[in-house]
Amino acid sequence: MQNFYKKYKKINGKNSGSSVLELLFYIAFFAMLTLVTINAMLTMAKSFKETALQAELMQGGSIMERISREVRASYDVGNISVSDLTLNTKDDLGVNKTVRFLLSSDDIQLWENGTLTGNLNTPNIDIVGLSFTQITTSKGKAVKIVLTIKSANDLLNREENFYDTVVLRGAY
Repeated sequence: MQNFYKKYKKINGKNSGSSVLELLFYIAFFAMLTLVTINAMLTMAKSFKETALQAELMQGGSIMERISREVRASYDVGNISVSDLTLNTKDDLGVNKTVRFLLSSDDIQLWENGTLTGNLNTPNIDIVGLSFTQITTSKGKAVKIVLTIKSANDLLNREENFYDTVVLRGAY
């Protein structure tokens, strides 16, 4: 048997015992590299999910901008309550029209001339609160808007608040 090991050593040119240690080292190195890679991938997945949630919450800015633009273009407030705003405005041809924002369940509905145009928020955004307040001064009218939204995909149920006060300029 002793001769077999000597012949094996001569054929391979190295000690056969070190290959087992090398194998164990490479297995341990590969296991650590795999753990580091998996940890990095999990961290990236969590970051991506958080970024997507923040992007969903920032959709409230687009909703607020649309409402503000319509208020700014209006010449009068037709009807206002806590979650319902009807504006008197004119279209591009100068014809009178009404624009209405209505909180219905978890959605903000946009109505134009009594016809439902659609929801301003996407299905994954829930409207937690919407408030309209009319401000009247000797120089003009304004509408204060408070909007609170949350993402349906957020397990932490975080809410984002948006505030704006817009002067009606349609009469100018």
